Amino acid sequence: MELVRKPIHYVREGKRTFDQFYLDEDYNVPDAKEDVQRIIQGTAEVKTEDIRLVENYVRIAGKVFFRILYVTSSVDPKPAVLEGKLPFEEMVYTENGEEDSFFIQNVRTEFSSSVVNSRKLSLRVMVELEIGRERLEDEETTVDVESDIPVYKKMKKINLLKVAVTRKDTYRIKEEITLPGTKESIGQILLSEVEIRKLDIRAGLDELLLRGELLVFCMYLSGEEKPDWITQTVPYEGRISCDGVTEDMYYYVQPALEDTLVDIRMDEDGEMRILGIEGTLGLRMNIYEEEEMEILEDMYSLEKQCVFQTREAVYEELLMQNQSKCRVTERLELPELKDNVLQILHSRGSIQTEHVQNTSEGIQVEGILHVSFLYMRADDMEPYGSWQGMIPFSYLIECGGMTDNVCSNMAYHVEQLLVTLAGSEAVEIKAVLAFDTFVRKTVPVEVITEAEMQPINMEEMDQRPGIVGHIVQQGEDLWSLAKKYMTTVEGIMEVNGLQDESTKSGDKLLIFKENMSIL
Repeated sequence: MELVRKPIHYVREGKRTFDQFYLDEDYNVPDAKEDVQRIIQGTAEVKTEDIRLVENYVRIAGKVFFRILYVTSSVDPKPAVLEGKLPFEEMVYTENGEEDSFFIQNVRTEFSSSVVNSRKLSLRVMVELEIGRERLEDEETTVDVESDIPVYKKMKKINLLKVAVTRKDTYRIKEEITLPGTKESIGQILLSEVEIRKLDIRAGLDELLLRGELLVFCMYLSGEEKPDWITQTVPYEGRISCDGVTEDMYYYVQPALEDTLVDIRMDEDGEMRILGIEGTLGLRMNIYEEEEMEILEDMYSLEKQCVFQTREAVYEELLMQNQSKCRVTERLELPELKDNVLQILHSRGSIQTEHVQNTSEGIQVEGILHVSFLYMRADDMEPYGSWQGMIPFSYLIECGGMTDNVCSNMAYHVEQLLVTLAGSEAVEIKAVLAFDTFVRKTVPVEVITEAEMQPINMEEMDQRPGIVGHIVQQGEDLWSLAKKYMTTVEGIMEVNGLQDESTKSGDKLLIFKENMSIL
């Protein structure tokens, strides 16, 4: 007797950890930069360079890259930018992670800076990140049995979700923006920001298809040192080779835009009116396929006794792969803006999830939309200002069939953000928050691990009655009765004139031993 086994690849996820840490540093203005009179705004981005397990801690090392837009204290004040980086090393406690791989997702930063004196700034960064952990495992599943002796088998159909491809890859984005005729030619870039907006990922044959948009903001000085700016969405399309992927597969992809660059390029007329846009889209991918398969649940023989052992294995079924959007609209009264704001130049937003809970209707997300914007005002001495604040939101990602044995992955970003003036002291904020959700349900199954044939106790068999009248009890079926009374399902159906295997509690059946002649 030999069991037929089939390996199932799956990703076992560990508990995710949320971490928050702060960096406080003094920053000396480089000699090549002019004195600082007033800070307009600052931004910061995290780049993780190394993540590894050190004893019972996850060591995360990297740098925080910051940009500060300020007004110079020269005779003719003008905007200028300071850029720098702050190294960090964070140790996060964890348990039993020797075989796991760790990764970072859903990173958010808050950055503030203040003037100590014209040549020194005080910087403070708050970094909030989510640390995930997973391992790729194989689960041996018994799908059949081979035996020289006839064996009656009970099979169970399950629809498994198994990992087909797991990998990390990058896609290099290279696009250009040509300045409209109303804009001045570029002399020097002051400040540039490139952010992910829309991103649509589709599985193809041996590839993943990407289609998305970047939002590019660039503030610059013209050749005559006149400040100007441009905000534009940049569409892109591409593909990543991924052997083994088919169009009907499911996937969970975590994107991250890194190493962005905005540079000045010359147009056909020899003028500096083109912006080159580059960035690296990092993708962490788990790609799954569904397989309907039968596993061996039970067995017996009429000639010998089947003795087997089982253990509990946990598989997964797909519950939902979903891309949904939450719309946020808010009007804010901001007396601090007073009545001298002329125009909103650029806005940016980030999502902070405060509470995520599985409910019977779906996944309930409570969070905060952090918003900041740069504006121009009617003041020649202080022409620029910035504001930042928070908007709470609540969103239900609808998903039927939610139970306690559900696990989910969720990535999110701000897909659209529009801030407009709504009077002298108010703004209206409209945002679209995109949530990519991958929900799976765990399915515990008893798997046969070992089996052998043993001789039947003939004395015990002889003592069993040849004919039994049986009243079906709750939870019994023809299979369990056939095994109990050493006969076959077909034999019970034939004796009782049944057309199918369905029974209900209270049914009366006549059961014969299989080796007994039926007269």
